[in-house]
Amino acid sequence: MNGPTLCMACAAPLTRTFLDLGRQPLANALVPPERADVPDPVYPLHARVCDACHLVQVDRLIEPQEIFADYPYFSSYSDTWNAHCDRLAGDMAARLSLGAGSRVVEIGSNDGALLACFARRSIPALGVEPASNVAMAALDRGLATDIAFFGEATARRLAASGWEADLIVATNVLGQAPDPNDFLAGVRALLKPDGLFGVEFPHLLNLIREVQFDTIYHEHFSYLSLTALAPLFARNGLVAVAVERLPVHGGSLRVLAARAGSRHPVGESVAKVAGAEQAAGLDRPQGYEGFARRVEAVREGFAAFLAAARAEGRTIVGYGAAAKGNTFLNHVGAGPEDIGFVVDRNPAKQGRLLPGSRIPVRPVEALAEARPDYVLILPWNLRDEVVGQLAAVRSWGGRFVTAVPKIEVIP
Repeated sequence: MNGPTLCMACAAPLTRTFLDLGRQPLANALVPPERADVPDPVYPLHARVCDACHLVQVDRLIEPQEIFADYPYFSSYSDTWNAHCDRLAGDMAARLSLGAGSRVVEIGSNDGALLACFARRSIPALGVEPASNVAMAALDRGLATDIAFFGEATARRLAASGWEADLIVATNVLGQAPDPNDFLAGVRALLKPDGLFGVEFPHLLNLIREVQFDTIYHEHFSYLSLTALAPLFARNGLVAVAVERLPVHGGSLRVLAARAGSRHPVGESVAKVAGAEQAAGLDRPQGYEGFARRVEAVREGFAAFLAAARAEGRTIVGYGAAAKGNTFLNHVGAGPEDIGFVVDRNPAKQGRLLPGSRIPVRPVEALAEARPDYVLILPWNLRDEVVGQLAAVRSWGGRFVTAVPKIEVIP
């Protein structure tokens, strides 16, 4: 790369490393069996922090079209996520008195998990989704979806077609925007003068505290905090008016933003979360130091677990062909000799191989056939859901394991 890497938000030079994970394949690029002998393309996975605006971000080396051409993540396969979407739709409907005459736009609507919740409440909602394969799943369910990347141009087109929004929702999407300024300019262009923008994202503060390094992968261009988001909002005519902490995805924030000068007052919750981030040092470089050493401790702990399991003749199978799991497996260097296979509920992932590690993906039913000693839950944010669904594992003496932020064998 020629010249300094520049911050995607404020264009300041990026000189400080947050975490360098080396060269890795795309975390969601599962390998079809006919390409088992074809090496995975790999790219540097280097997260940096901007000393000017404190946005953590990875080098953009891959075009979004390459990432989302055939996207294997379908949100509706998670019961935890479906329940979260229903609560979100209910909360927003009550807060804004949404009804049949309202307009809701969801950016990054995937296969329609949240759109369906608004539809059940007879609230008109439109999804905007760039991955055509998952968008088609929503369309097949009768959920209005515009297949496009979201930005100012898309927003102005939608506004002109009658979709100026009372509410715009983006759950775990803003971090996937390669140009956050264009994204937020689009939000402002599509939002009604007194509408609200609800954006949810895994909280950087939790990522650091809980060593959630496996949530770093190429399609997540940035890792967000309120500290970094505030100047981004201001640059694009928006202001945070409320913040709520959420348990999903290992600890997330829901930030409600409005157009600057709207009728929505700024609530005390904004200052409270901003204060917590400042106390943790997220408004200065020192708050980001030492993370790589803590990641190395996770890797060493997992290596020790594998060595002990191997010495005892124990078998290990993974649960969840999640992107975070692929970052983890590739960083710790685990392969099929360590983890026999991974099971997943999503048929689009079954029969494929995980990128990099080349561990095969099988249906969940394969667990009962193999009866492993350990089930490693790779999407640790779904730990309780997985343990509840797979209670039968304990019937043959199997035990569940998570590896982030440290090895834990679940009793």
